[in-house]
Amino acid sequence: MTREELRTAVLDALVSVVPEADPAAIRPTAPLREELDIDSMDFINFVVALHEAVGVDVPEADYGELSTLEACLTYLARRLGIAGEGA
Repeated sequence: MTREELRTAVLDALVSVVPEADPAAIRPTAPLREELDIDSMDFINFVVALHEAVGVDVPEADYGELSTLEACLTYLARRLGIAGEGA
């Protein structure tokens, strides 16, 4: 999986939880919960959707590492062993 495929998977997971979200409008460093008005249950559903999309278990202790789109990509890329930007 490339970083761009990972980005698509994260955006798809977000849209599955917040269907009215415009993936193109999500700012990479904006807090996702505020940007998309995600409550706690929606966030858990997002984590489940991420797991289904990329196969990474995200322990509750790591939820804070999924605070922004860029943070999600960094965390998941690290867990999947995907190298930097161009991978």
